[in-house]
Amino acid sequence: MTGRLLYRGMLAGLLAGLLAFGVAKVIGEPLIERAIALEDAAPHSHGVEHSHEPAAPADEGVSREVQRTLGLFVAIVTYSLAMGGIFALVYAFCMGRIGKANPKMFPVLLALSAFVIIYLVPALKYPPNPPAIGNPETFQERTQLFFLMILVSVVAALIAVNVTRRLSGSMRHGRSISAGVLSYAIIMAVVGGAFPSFSEVPDHFPADLLWDFRLASMGVQAVMWGGIAVAFSLLSDRLLDAVLNPKQANPKRA
Repeated sequence: MTGRLLYRGMLAGLLAGLLAFGVAKVIGEPLIERAIALEDAAPHSHGVEHSHEPAAPADEGVSREVQRTLGLFVAIVTYSLAMGGIFALVYAFCMGRIGKANPKMFPVLLALSAFVIIYLVPALKYPPNPPAIGNPETFQERTQLFFLMILVSVVAALIAVNVTRRLSGSMRHGRSISAGVLSYAIIMAVVGGAFPSFSEVPDHFPADLLWDFRLASMGVQAVMWGGIAVAFSLLSDRLLDAVLNPKQANPKRA
């Protein structure tokens, strides 16, 4: 059962990755090109504000053309494929442990939770920035803190689930869920306040380009997770019917 769900999850991740790549290519790449053009036009005396280097094309390890095509495709599809597999494993683990939740609707709830936990909340603290923003000297630190923020968010979510399960026997289901969500919010607020912040947006950088890029990044993630949820639900529909309704799936044995 788990193996079949894993296969479907990875296939869903592949399909969702193709959709996410399309969004990134059509919406995100033009914004990156604008940001790179601004960086190239900026005086090099302000190099501390640049987020990618070196500027000379001859010194680039990977050409921009490869980055915007094959590199982007491989990165997004590989990530989505992995997330689809993890999604399926989490779903398989949760089957029979999700209380009154509808097993066929649960993929949507799980994908929404993953989007919030893995991307949205960490991005509120460390939002994605286009080229021309960010100090190269702090790049490694910012990257490490972002992934650490994701780890903390996942742990906080597990704590929230545990709180919800422990309180579900002593209070209404809705209140126990609210308590779990509140515990997650408190943990992330405390950790977010304790983690260092970085203010590296140049004064001359267009605000509309910055926010368009961040919205595009969010859109790519939303399409990926939404695609995983829909594709996984469709691909697993018959399998779940066979598990949940074995008599209907095998009428000859009834």
